[in-house]
Parts: sequence; structure tokens; C-alpha cells
Amino acid sequence: MASSTPAARVHVQSPQTAVPTRAVEPGRARPIAVASPPLPAAAMQRRTRVVLCYRADAGVGADGGGAARGLWEEAVWAKESLSEAVADHPEMAGRLRRRADGSSWEVKLNDAGVRFVQAAADATVEEVVAAEGEDRARWDAALAPWVDVNAEEPDMCALFYLQLTRFHGDGGYAVGVSCSLLLADPLSLARFLTSWARTHAKMKAQGELATNPLMQYAGYFQHPGAMAARPRTSSVPVAGVAAETVLFRARATAGQPGAPRDHRALAGACVAQLASERLGEVRVPPRFSVVVVAADGGATGGMSVETCAADGEPWRGGGGECELEAAQWQELGLDELVLGDSKPVHGSYSIVVNGGDEGLVVVMPDGAAGEFLVAATVPKY
Repeated sequence: MASSTPAARVHVQSPQTAVPTRAVEPGRARPIAVASPPLPAAAMQRRTRVVLCYRADAGVGADGGGAARGLWEEAVWAKESLSEAVADHPEMAGRLRRRADGSSWEVKLNDAGVRFVQAAADATVEEVVAAEGEDRARWDAALAPWVDVNAEEPDMCALFYLQLTRFHGDGGYAVGVSCSLLLADPLSLARFLTSWARTHAKMKAQGELATNPLMQYAGYFQHPGAMAARPRTSSVPVAGVAAETVLFRARATAGQPGAPRDHRALAGACVAQLASERLGEVRVPPRFSVVVVAADGGATGGMSVETCAADGEPWRGGGGECELEAAQWQELGLDELVLGDSKPVHGSYSIVVNGGDEGLVVVMPDGAAGEFLVAATVPKY
């Protein structure tokens, strides 16, 4: 058992769809401006991956196993609150499509919903939390699944996946999320997940969640050992390439208020700083894509995608309009995301790219005018 890969030890038991509880207003869309059409197929697979692990004994009281079982029941009902959260954030259920002009793209807001998956893992939460290096990456990929967007029919493909995985033994579980960068940037994704947790807590407090599990889960909770006898329907593949993502906070320098005139210069400065700080571990890519999120935000706020070549080094030494400082994934607040009465005991965050030597920079407005959170991803050696 210990020698099996994480992908072979995570088994999908119930793939579902969480649809919005309210209809989406027709005609709404989030524009995506592409500087050099067509949008490459690899760009459709880039995504943010988040894995949060919860230990059941975090809330165990005198009843012992009863509290652990209650934590998992809380997670089972996440689908209901997720549907309500998606209704408040309809862009999260959107689908990617080409616009009528044939050269630009958009995320069409609709009622298609988000993918919600229940799974079981033949591992304890302690084993997964302790994983490091390549093993850590494999567990993250198995706990936060993704199905590649079909470049020919992207409007038929989900862009957001949330998987709840119950660990073996003590009832701990993981929340794994994979979200297309064309749907939401990491900062917007974090805000959505925080909103979902608040919605879940509110519905629970108001008694809007059912007090008993659905029939398909009743047998499991009455007989926890049934998990071992239940047939494994499928396994989760590992995807992605070796890359390093570092966050920066960029603030406008004195005398340069507002957004920088050239986001490419800001992106290039972040790539150069990342390469210098990780000398010998990562390399400056020959080209990199720059994704700039519109400052207006909201469900219909757009983004732009542009590819920059490093050959002429027009960006090296750029970013002078902004001051850069290192930022941490924990600043997104997901380490405080509470389900039930529990906070995560482990959080893993990454941007997954499926292209060999190309870098990726995501520029996200955050807070006051002229302040940005920048995620720079470059290949490892």
C-alpha cells in the first residue's frame, strides 16, 4: 500500500454538479482580451490549485468518534452551500467560448454549475500532511483533480472543480480545488472560497441544511467500514510540470500613482527577481504570458492575456513605477477557511502550467489604487 502512487490511492465515488440556486441573468459575460490571437490551447489548461487538509480530531470532544463523523457530515453538505455561493458568484460557473468576432474570448455566465466530486483516499491525513517534494505535488494533483478543456469545444467544459476527499482511519478530509486562470485569478478564487465558507456557516446556523445525510450516504455513516468494501470507480491522474510560483506585492512608487503604464515591465521585473532569488533552482523563461485582471472586478470584470518574448529584454530592469516585496500565499486568507468548527491543518497552493519552458505572470489589483498582487511562475531546472 505504501508504495502505491497517490493517484492510485484516491478513488472517485460520486462525481456531481453543484448548480446555482438562482437563475443567471441572460447575456452576462466576462471578456478576455487576447493580444495575439488565437488563444493557445496550453493557456486553457493553466489553473490555480488549492488543497486544504482538515484533521477530524480538531473538534473532537467527549464523544470521540462522533465529533469526527460530524466533521465529515459537514463536508458532505458542502454541495448545498456551494450551490448557494455560486448563485452569489455566477462567474464561477461560467464556460469559456470564442466571441462572434472569432478573435476574442469570453467567459459566458450561465447555470451549468461547477464540478463537485466526492472521493476516498487509502491514506491518513497525517501521511498526506507530512508529504514533501514530488510526493507532495502528486498528492495535491490527486486531491484537486482537473479535466483538460477541449480546445475545440471549450464551452462544454467545466472550469472549476472542487473535490472532497475523506481520509482513511480518523475521518479527516481534504478540500481540493482546481480553477482555470481564465475563470478566476488566485485572489478572486480565494475570495470566492471564503464567501462559500461564510455561506455554509450561515445556512448551518439558520437550519437551512438538512439535519440528516442523504440516503446515498446513510449506509456509510451507519457502517464506516463500508468504505473498504465499496468498489473503486476511477482514479485521479497527475498533471502539470515542475514549476515555481512566488507571490509579490507591488505598490506604486512616489510620484507614480495609479496602475503602471506597462504591465509587461512589472511582470518582467517579478520574473527577474524570482530568478535571482532562486538562482540555480529556476530559470528565466525565453517568453512568458502576462494575465492582467481588470481593476473593476465583479462578475463581469474582464482580463487580458499577452505573450512577451525575453529576447529583446524590453522589460529587464522595468517595474520602476512599482516597489516590489515578497508576499505569501497565506495572505489570501485560506488558512483560516473554516468548515464546521475546524480550520485547515495544512494548506498547499500552486499555479499549474502545462507548457515546457514558458513562464506565467498574473497581475491582480488588490486594495488601494496602484497596489497589486503578482503571481510569477517559472520552470524549474
